[in-house]
Amino acid sequence: MIKKINIKDLQEGMYIILPKNWFAHPFLKNEFVIESQEQINKLLKAGIKEVNIKVEAISGKQNKTTGKEAHQGEPPQEKPKDVRPPELREIIADKKMMPDRKAKLVHQQSIVMMNRLMDNPTAESIQEVKKGVADVVDLILNNDSTNQYLLNITSHDYNTYVHSVNVGVLAISVAKTIFGGSDGHDMHELGAAFFLHDLGKVNIDLNIINKPAALTDEEMAQMRKHPEFGYDLLSRTNQLTEECRNIVLQHHERFDGSGYPLGLKGEDIHPYGRICSLADVFDALNSDRPYRKGLGPFASLKIMKEEMLSHFHKDLFEKFVKLFS
Repeated sequence: MIKKINIKDLQEGMYIILPKNWFAHPFLKNEFVIESQEQINKLLKAGIKEVNIKVEAISGKQNKTTGKEAHQGEPPQEKPKDVRPPELREIIADKKMMPDRKAKLVHQQSIVMMNRLMDNPTAESIQEVKKGVADVVDLILNNDSTNQYLLNITSHDYNTYVHSVNVGVLAISVAKTIFGGSDGHDMHELGAAFFLHDLGKVNIDLNIINKPAALTDEEMAQMRKHPEFGYDLLSRTNQLTEECRNIVLQHHERFDGSGYPLGLKGEDIHPYGRICSLADVFDALNSDRPYRKGLGPFASLKIMKEEMLSHFHKDLFEKFVKLFS
């Protein structure tokens, strides 16, 4: 049974259900058992006045609402879907599938995977996504024809998880041309970091992310926190590799020092961060947005060259352009 109670009546041992929107509360999960007063204090600090609780589903503890012994084991709930779709590996492993179809299906299933991650970014989910991305990375590294089709897929839906896939594919492809078969780079971890670069947006109000107009100064200030939010989330879930650290924090830094959150300049920006910055800007220009249609690859590259070249490492930009030639 679901019951709504005042936050002041919340006690340890109660199984609570929070709003589904990540920006509405400071926890990694929407449903869990309260185990400490510190968790209650976090809810109070977040301004949450009421919560829903499952009165009959408190694992292994006395039910603080009814005074009866709770059911043993985990609370009953629908089994979640696998974050990493099994179809993704099957598609990649199919040697008879034509490259254009394989690219389309890999792109679709990667979007499904990132969508599920954004809905539930736990340590386990991130680990599963890393496994899925490793398969995509191997495909890009070893199958040039499928990689080329992946690069040419145009997305007409612009949201965080589609953007994450597009940037991931683009950035891995750039890294492939630069680092080749070098043993000095963990391409699997690098690919995972590219796919996870915008993970911090799970803590940004969707009304800001999807706003069909220019953001206010206050909204822009909130949006600019997402690299740090991503860093914190990966750190709390023990998934913060060196690759993730550099890419998540630096993908909005600019070569001329005009970026954020740290205002890094030139060689202070890690090469991984520079690669992700290029892919991020290109996809933002090339894809449909809530307030305008995508410009297309040629027009996007033209704007990057004529109006934004100071933002990027010149030699790296030239290598990026060659991906589309």
